[in-house]
Amino acid sequence: MAEKFQAVVIGGGPGGYVCAIRLAQLGLKTACIESRGTLGGTCLNVGCIPSKSLLNLSEEFHKVQNLSNKGIEIGEVKLNLSKMMKSKDKAVTILTKGVEFLLKKNKVTYFKGTGSFKSKNEVSIKDEKNKETIISSEKIIIATGSVPVSLPGIDFDEKIIVSSTGALKLEKVPKKMVVVGGGYIGLEMGSVWSRLGSEVHVIEFLDHITPGMDKEISQEFMKILKKQGINFHMQHKVELVKTNGSGAIISTKDKDGNKKDFNTDIVLVSVGRKPNTNGLNLEKIGVKLDDRKRIKTNKDFQTNVKNIYAIGDVIVGPMLAHKAEDEGIAVAENIAGQSGHVNYNTIPGVIYTTPEVASIGQTEEQLKEKNIKYKIGKFSFMANSRAKAIDDSEGFVKILADEKTDKVLGAHLIGPHAGELIAEIGVAMEFGASSEDIARTCHAHPTFSEAVKEAALSVDKRAIHS
Repeated sequence: MAEKFQAVVIGGGPGGYVCAIRLAQLGLKTACIESRGTLGGTCLNVGCIPSKSLLNLSEEFHKVQNLSNKGIEIGEVKLNLSKMMKSKDKAVTILTKGVEFLLKKNKVTYFKGTGSFKSKNEVSIKDEKNKETIISSEKIIIATGSVPVSLPGIDFDEKIIVSSTGALKLEKVPKKMVVVGGGYIGLEMGSVWSRLGSEVHVIEFLDHITPGMDKEISQEFMKILKKQGINFHMQHKVELVKTNGSGAIISTKDKDGNKKDFNTDIVLVSVGRKPNTNGLNLEKIGVKLDDRKRIKTNKDFQTNVKNIYAIGDVIVGPMLAHKAEDEGIAVAENIAGQSGHVNYNTIPGVIYTTPEVASIGQTEEQLKEKNIKYKIGKFSFMANSRAKAIDDSEGFVKILADEKTDKVLGAHLIGPHAGELIAEIGVAMEFGASSEDIARTCHAHPTFSEAVKEAALSVDKRAIHS
């Protein structure tokens, strides 16, 4: 007889395991199913965490190489890529085991295997040996995340043509790497391998990188990356990729129809991700998808099948781990009879390059499109004492506020610790703060956060240090 639960979560990524823990905290007998063999999903295993480890380690390598410019004399600096990869893997292992401990601590039953629907209340779980376990549940939450998208006719072999997963596991530094796609993931991984010694080329179909980001930030970002040695080929369409055993030839065409070939050791295809719903048997139980194969849900994350819910990358919205986590908590609280809610206007996005790029709320382009009148406050890190003291002063803070009410509508940062600084803006926006509120809040000196205060002062043209 099938074991009965009050709630079952299919997927043990950031959204799934957080949802399962919160359901258990709220008193529901809960199970979590994960096919990967380790918890944490793409983010923890082959995404956010290992990439941030390599971003940090490659930046440390780069810094050490240039310490003599700052009066610190050292011997020859050598790269041991194998050790670097082991350091990355160690961080992942510790964190995945930590998540497993949290499930156990909260009395969540953990099933290792692939989950699929037998009925709207029953889930089949097949382990690595194809042994089947069937469980039943009153409520089922789908949190199966997303998978990388390739281009038509171009398949990942994870050796020469790689996704972000393969780019995190390269055994040697390629002499040349071509990144197809100028989005967050491609630029992060491109900057890692560039710092470790690769000649990196980015091919982008659009006329700008980081689509959806404030264009002024995007332009500054590209300028900085070019200065770091990354090459950009904008408005180029990839038509064909041919592997030849030791590398690949990429055939492209630009906006004017001119053809250009790129010879490379590694091709990193980073053109987006798609919902991972294959194999769930959604058609069997009648769960509806939209035209982009995302699961349709209402404001409470409920599908058209009333006891089944969905969160994270499988539904509408940015494919971000922290968005999935917030949705996991919200749907758990809704199921438990509380009022779970996610404010999609205050979800930050961060690119963890050097310098970091962070964004929250609306861009200038979006405000213009909506015909919303706004004020701008900007402050350069060149005028920030902490940034100058440590010689890390590229970039600026940009705050957008309503012209009449002064309410903060968005903020866009490029510079040191931008991913941390954006949190202050998030709190301000969550509480409906004005730029004046931020400007009148005392910030410690000398700190990077003073740049946020000065940008807020600048909204009303009263910045002190610029």
